[in-house]
Amino acid sequence: MSAEEPPDDSRSDERTAEEDDQPATRARLGEGADRAASEFDQNVVDLLAWVLDTETRARIYVYLRQHPNSTSDEVAEGTELYPSTVREALAELHDEDRVTRQKRESAGAGNNPYEYEAIAPSELVRSVAEQVQSELNTVFNLDHQLRDGADADAADDGSTPVTITVDGGSIESSDSDADSE
Repeated sequence: MSAEEPPDDSRSDERTAEEDDQPATRARLGEGADRAASEFDQNVVDLLAWVLDTETRARIYVYLRQHPNSTSDEVAEGTELYPSTVREALAELHDEDRVTRQKRESAGAGNNPYEYEAIAPSELVRSVAEQVQSELNTVFNLDHQLRDGADADAADDGSTPVTITVDGGSIESSDSDADSE
């Protein structure tokens, strides 16, 4: 190839066509990834809404996991919820030990607001398992007492209450009468 011959443009044309397609492909992939992330986030919020009782509390929990040490005003702004709703939900979540709080350190004069942080998801799951275990124990004990009351007509048979222990995904019953039935 001499210095006067023009370069072979066919190869550079192919790269240009590929390069032209890359931004469009990246945009489509980015849109798909954003949609998948949004759907995933909504599924997480839905699951947490079941665990935490409301979508509002779930949104606050997710925000605090992403932005620890936030004040109630920062949470309200970040979640686009009313400040009074956020303050009420944070108070409830704190009373339930699902968020922690501490006073924000400030060099200036004035009232230092609380900073909130959500507990780890593993702690949240553990607390839910304990709550379910307690509710199941109550239901089974009530059922056992009703059955005994009907059978013995208020006679004391010395039976022990049912206790359900959730451990490693299995449910065990320690009802001594269940073995004999």
